[in-house]
Amino acid sequence: MHIEPGLVEAGKLGLGYATAAGAVTGVLATAFAAVRERGVFSLVARSLLTTALVLCFFEVLPHRPVGVSEVHFILGSTLFLLFGAAPAALGLALGLLVQGLVFAPFDLPQYGMNVTTLLVPLFAIAALSRRVIPAATPYVEVKYRQALALSTTYQAGIVTWVAFWAFYGQGFGAATTHAVATFGAAYLAVVLIEPLVDLGVLAVAKGLAGAPLSRLLERRLYVAEGA
Repeated sequence: MHIEPGLVEAGKLGLGYATAAGAVTGVLATAFAAVRERGVFSLVARSLLTTALVLCFFEVLPHRPVGVSEVHFILGSTLFLLFGAAPAALGLALGLLVQGLVFAPFDLPQYGMNVTTLLVPLFAIAALSRRVIPAATPYVEVKYRQALALSTTYQAGIVTWVAFWAFYGQGFGAATTHAVATFGAAYLAVVLIEPLVDLGVLAVAKGLAGAPLSRLLERRLYVAEGA
């Protein structure tokens, strides 16, 4: 999902920073809510863990260039279900930043666009989860169709934002349209795999109930909303 250097010329990069500022505002709001719920230490610990995982997703898991960008297994819905919205958002933003600073400095000018592409779909699945997962259902009891709805929404959001940046930078030419379509089609593989990953990690998390490690996981994993 990285916006490649040159896809959007330097004079147009400002829009990416403007959208990123809006996304960061949303991150701060969720972070303050998480601090009120479980304290600063919990948020910091979970965010460090998600940052490390995101860095692994980018650098270790298979990824390849397709069309206008790269296809990654970002597993946004997995992070959300395991750690909650705020740690997932902070982990995505910080993991992307660390990758740029350490491994891919050529990506830093596109950071605003890339972080927007990751965060806005995360907020979308946070809102969707309240509709598709009943309040009485802990996340460890999530079914395949619910995990599929979250994963599809997250990946569709990524494809939509990548398409937006590509057309914004290159216009609506035939070559760009074909490259965007190729990229979107490639992400179908992620949509098929991610719900299975979600169910697998949720099964593992269910087995960790009551263990010390479970304190680093989202409270809603084991407890119904409002309980």
